[in-house]
Amino acid sequence: MTTRAKLTVYSALATALASLCLTPLLTTSSWIAHAFLVVVVIAAAGAGLRRSPLYRWTVPVGQLLVLLLLLLVGFAGSGALWGGLVPGPSSMRVLDQVFASGLDDIQQYAIPAPPNAGLRLILVASIGLVAVAVDTIAVTYRHSALAGLPLLALYSVGNGLAGDRGSWLWFGLAAAGYLVLLFAEGQDRVSRWGRVFRGTSRGTEGGRAVGVGGQQIGILALVAALLLPALLPHWESGLIGSGSAGPGGKGGYGAATSLDPLVSLESEVTKPTDTELLSYTLDTELADQIYLRTGSLDQFDGTNWKLSSTAVTDLPTTLPSPEGLRDANLPRIEGEFRIGNQLEKSWLPMPYPAATVQVPNRSDWKLDPLTRTVVPTNDRAIRGLSYHVTALDLRPTANELRTVPLAPQDIRERYTAVPADLPPVVAQQARAVTANAQNDYDRATALVNYFTSSQFTYDTTVSGGTGNNAIAVFLRDRRGFCVHFASTMAAMARVLKIPARVAVGFTPGDAKGGNVYSVNGRMYHAWPELYFSGFGWMRFEPTPSRGVQPRYTEQSSVPTTAPTQQPTAAPQSSAAVPAPTTSKDCDAKLRQMGECGDKGKAVSSAADDSWLLSAQVLGTAATVLLVLVLLLVPMFWRTALRRRRLGGGGRRRPGGSGPAELTDAQVLAAWDELVDSAWDLGIPPDESRTPRSAARRIAEEADLDAESAAATGRLALATERVLYAPSGQVTTAPLAADVRTARQGLLATAGRAGRTRAVLLPPSSAQLWWRISEALLTARTAAGNRTARLSAAITGPVRRLTSRRGRDGES
Repeated sequence: MTTRAKLTVYSALATALASLCLTPLLTTSSWIAHAFLVVVVIAAAGAGLRRSPLYRWTVPVGQLLVLLLLLLVGFAGSGALWGGLVPGPSSMRVLDQVFASGLDDIQQYAIPAPPNAGLRLILVASIGLVAVAVDTIAVTYRHSALAGLPLLALYSVGNGLAGDRGSWLWFGLAAAGYLVLLFAEGQDRVSRWGRVFRGTSRGTEGGRAVGVGGQQIGILALVAALLLPALLPHWESGLIGSGSAGPGGKGGYGAATSLDPLVSLESEVTKPTDTELLSYTLDTELADQIYLRTGSLDQFDGTNWKLSSTAVTDLPTTLPSPEGLRDANLPRIEGEFRIGNQLEKSWLPMPYPAATVQVPNRSDWKLDPLTRTVVPTNDRAIRGLSYHVTALDLRPTANELRTVPLAPQDIRERYTAVPADLPPVVAQQARAVTANAQNDYDRATALVNYFTSSQFTYDTTVSGGTGNNAIAVFLRDRRGFCVHFASTMAAMARVLKIPARVAVGFTPGDAKGGNVYSVNGRMYHAWPELYFSGFGWMRFEPTPSRGVQPRYTEQSSVPTTAPTQQPTAAPQSSAAVPAPTTSKDCDAKLRQMGECGDKGKAVSSAADDSWLLSAQVLGTAATVLLVLVLLLVPMFWRTALRRRRLGGGGRRRPGGSGPAELTDAQVLAAWDELVDSAWDLGIPPDESRTPRSAARRIAEEADLDAESAAATGRLALATERVLYAPSGQVTTAPLAADVRTARQGLLATAGRAGRTRAVLLPPSSAQLWWRISEALLTARTAAGNRTARLSAAITGPVRRLTSRRGRDGES
């Protein structure tokens, strides 16, 4: 492999390794594969452009255009043509919109943020720009040491944003990639010094000895950089592990919007696991019906549900009175909770409404008073945590909720707001389902009965999302999981002027005996909360085959009449709703969660890796394929030229071995093929030499065997006869066979890398670009001449007329 090829590979590798420090910025890491693909394509484009007869400054320009094309295909699919494979007229506008949404997400979310398209675009584009910069500096202009600046910038920004999620591993990988890049260029420089001063060839012992010393110094420096921070006193900031910002909200979470719980929940729901996340005990006979709520999202902007509050306070021992609760003098439920090491990026799970919270270190936690959400100030706060919660035992009846007064005006204004562009089908379906209901409670239960009826199917393989489009698709297809059911019912409730929000957390855990319950990864859940004056926020369960229906939604003495267009729902009970099964090893909890069907059914990971099957990535793959085809054009052209020169396919071609007499053109074609074959294998042509001298040079530099050298000599003599001998002499030797013999000799003495390069990227293919450039120049000159003649034909009479009038005036 040549030095330039090594530098190309190592610069791409260094960029890829440095970009790994950005993986903690999003809740999923599958996007990094997209970034790696972009880095590889940019490196390949640079390698191809550097082999063309273009100015060096055009190489990064071409790479930037390739990057733009990849971004258009990968992130602006809605504006593309042919199924997202080719950018269309509106692709730039779509890309600009995606980029603008990413800037908005940066202001809205803290780390880790959801893998929205805008954020992925910004990250992939940033890595692509760094790849172009590193490749330009290290390969195109051969200053590998300076390439460390963009790599350092990438690492510093990524590690600084990651905060506590930063790791010494990212620094080690980035530094290793940079050192490999330096070694590649340094070995080439040292070997060239050896050739100049000692006459040794590349890779001689002297060159390798210096290279080993340099490698040892580099490795020692890297090890020292990794070990010294562990031995020196701790600083609050630095390139490796920037540290926690501590309490007070100045870093880490800092605000209640520090993560998107619905995005995290979607990822967990679509990839359920049996790993235990937490265990708890509750001193109540209803422990198997109590949800563990981590928080609620009270603002809907048409794109997603999110937490409107950005202000958090220190966590008090006694929490404020729940919003809307008339009488807080209720029985209490005591609970002991133990978080395992597998639960992370979560708010504090508690029964609702919690009255008191006791945690070991209160400075690690903040409270959002509006939604009673307790958020950690750093990632370590939740892991292995043991805490005590006292919750209010609120048990309203259906009739009590049916007769409550209207919610206060400020509550109704805040929690019934919907975006102006909410799809009309939401309001239409909500009013149709609740047409016969007389109060907010009956409307809420009618919505529950609608969603839990046989019309809807629980399905985790559908795409996630809680925005307008996701709700409209869900109501059309009637398939989804808890996020779809909860967000859609909350939106429909708001249309009906029932204050609503979306809560997230866990369904009741599995009983382990001794009043101990265990929560695993299959119990992640979302549900709507609706407001009722005097009782506050009440849970409803619209998701079929999941969770537990609260007792106040049971049929009472005053039943609600369901709309005529829907099947009447069976009476709900507080017990779990079992799914049909004949398996003896399927317990009640698994039946309640609908897990007793085909256990071998694969669960889709669309929420995490949906881009792998998207049209945008198919377009990216098509673009990569196109680039590869373009890079293979030299090989195809060179093969076709050799076939034309030496004959094939049963036809007489220049240089062929047909009849006895060969034309001058055939002889010269055979000679050109020999010269180009030597050029492809590392012996460039020398136009100043005669054919005989050139043949001698080829034989000596390639160290040809006797047979190959003799074939080369015969080709040179035949060529000199055509060039210098009197006309009329003919050549009868089978020159095509001599060319093949000489070429085989050249291939035998070349290394594996040389042979591979001669096939895939033959240097002699530069003639193709020269021919294209010459053809373009000729066409441009001809077009200019035709334009000049046309202009002269049009303006000539006018000039002559003007000139004649001028002479007449003078006379």
